[in-house]
Amino acid sequence: MKLVVLNAEGKELRKLDVDESVFGIEPNGTVLHQAYVRQRNNQRAGTAQTRTRGEVVGSTRKLHRQKGTGRARAGTAGSPTRVGGGTAFGPRVRDYSQAMPKKMRRLAIRSALSGKAADGQLVIIDQLALEVPKTKEIARILHNVGIERSALIVTSESDRSVLASTRNLHRTKVLPARYLNVGDMLNHQSLLMTEDAVRIAESLWAVKGAPKAAKKPAKPGRKKAAARPKAKDEAKPEAAAESPAAEAEATAETPAKPKKAARRTRAAARPKDEGAAKKTTTRRAPKAKASTEDKPKPKRATRVRAKAAGGQDKPKTTRRRTTKKTEDSEG
Repeated sequence: MKLVVLNAEGKELRKLDVDESVFGIEPNGTVLHQAYVRQRNNQRAGTAQTRTRGEVVGSTRKLHRQKGTGRARAGTAGSPTRVGGGTAFGPRVRDYSQAMPKKMRRLAIRSALSGKAADGQLVIIDQLALEVPKTKEIARILHNVGIERSALIVTSESDRSVLASTRNLHRTKVLPARYLNVGDMLNHQSLLMTEDAVRIAESLWAVKGAPKAAKKPAKPGRKKAAARPKAKDEAKPEAAAESPAAEAEATAETPAKPKKAARRTRAAARPKDEGAAKKTTTRRAPKAKASTEDKPKPKRATRVRAKAAGGQDKPKTTRRRTTKKTEDSEG
């Protein structure tokens, strides 16, 4: 993208190649508006505050009784409906600042610069060199380049002479390129930038191609065990060319490995009778029961007591329940 460069007399000198990512994009109105509102809110102090009815100094006595006077109900003199009372919904101390992502702030500045360039309100001058601060000289330069209304002058670095020269001009402001912002660009109709200021703006807000991310080295993982080659693959290519007689000699020289004996099962381990149809099973012999003839029977305590008293065993007595019917039959 190319823009015209003028001198102090308003004549075209050359065309300057500028970065399209800064001066040639399509302005994003939504982001531009959000950035402007954010900047204005961040400038608010937020120190305004009024008193509520509870903060007003005065008597809290009820003005008159509730009924019987013919007048409206009234509370204290600090009510918001009375002169000298509190404020119902007044301002309070608060923070109005807003946050905005960095990428959106950069996009808003690029949108403002691109909008000025698209509308023909961006003027590029080769330089602003003033030996002595002089308001008349700056006014003449602005008139020569075609700026009649408000203007924002952007220099490469802070210049005291240019700043002092524009101090008395109405609706004119001077800023270094590093302090360029959305609010000042939108509040002024024309934007006057020096050639060095354009280069600084490109270095600050140009969208550079993102470098490709280097591939991360693969983490050393466990090596998988190589698949065991088949018997056919194990044979060397030299052996494939040999005759079958040589193969037979090679196999004869190498002794065969003894095979492992097969594991016998329980059924195979048991001996089998020839001609027997059924399997023989062995049973454990039952334990011999202890003879009870030698051991004397234990005597009951009642028999022992009876022998001790009379010498003879008393017959067993059984208790009988007596009911009302049995008593009647006996009687």
